[in-house]
Amino acid sequence: MFSFSPSLDPARASAALATLLKHPDPDLFRADARRLRQAFALFSSYCPPPWPAPGLIVPPEVHYLSEVWLPLALIRPSFERLYRAALTFPPVLSSTPFASAASWAALVAAMPDRLCRGGNPALLMERLLHDPVLLADFLFWSFMPQRFYGGGAIRYPQQALFLEDLIGCFPADRPLRCLDAACGDGSDSYRLTGMLLDSGRSADRFTVEGWTLDPLEVWAAAHAAVPLDGAHQAVLRELAQPVFDRRGNGSMLFRQADLREPPGQRERFDLVVCNGLLGGPILHRAGQIETVARNLASLLRPGGMLLAADRFHGGWKKQVPRECLGNLLQGCGLAVWEAGEGLAAVKQ
Repeated sequence: MFSFSPSLDPARASAALATLLKHPDPDLFRADARRLRQAFALFSSYCPPPWPAPGLIVPPEVHYLSEVWLPLALIRPSFERLYRAALTFPPVLSSTPFASAASWAALVAAMPDRLCRGGNPALLMERLLHDPVLLADFLFWSFMPQRFYGGGAIRYPQQALFLEDLIGCFPADRPLRCLDAACGDGSDSYRLTGMLLDSGRSADRFTVEGWTLDPLEVWAAAHAAVPLDGAHQAVLRELAQPVFDRRGNGSMLFRQADLREPPGQRERFDLVVCNGLLGGPILHRAGQIETVARNLASLLRPGGMLLAADRFHGGWKKQVPRECLGNLLQGCGLAVWEAGEGLAAVKQ
């Protein structure tokens, strides 16, 4: 499991990233490139332009032609092999665009222009194999899709107000241990740290940990850096910089963790925030939700509080209504009530 302390030092960020990435041997992908090159030649011979390109609006007929002559099922295995060869950890392939795209044309249309020029999968693979910087950009684009992040906006403003009031109720000299579970890019971890500092609490009287399953997110959160997405990185830096200016970063840690696994005996927190996870596209199966709810409850010290909110659309809400989640948390020995856009639950 990977963990990184927050740092805006480019040298430290580069050294940390080197522990996550490796450069694949191009010779191992010659057969893949040849097969993809032949498939694209066939596609371009029988299909009129417009061919797949970044930013293209993909009409149904282009989806259809793409799947007939350049099927995603042919392309996906080669790039999944590349993911495995380029990362030092087992990737969660269900998180990549290949797992959800309707066609190769749709996938290319969603790519930044720097990644895929001309829509040729063989050319893309060859460029990635010979350009480590481009490969890193591709990996971050693949495993940190923009739809997972809030673009700088506070997604749960009422919960934030509740949290500010809650922090103000703790004596300033009482050490607090806080967790942002499923922290993603770390935005809310930095916001939480900022709240603690704004309350007058000194940085040596609290800790904030951010946990996420994907090591690339752990790195991005710790270094407030998102390769290939300057706008996303600027938002992260705007949130992180005030924390660094007040040296609150010394009280923070980002680490890889799987909330489906039982936590260690010493992992106990006064406050756990888990937003945008329970009952949504990532975690919606009944058994998994029950397991994660139980593990979150076990992370709380006696008297500790869990906050959970989401903005999932109505389909997910029907599958896992808030009342269902509240009942699950009550079954874990927590007292539950509504707080802001979600729930608050306290360990008795």
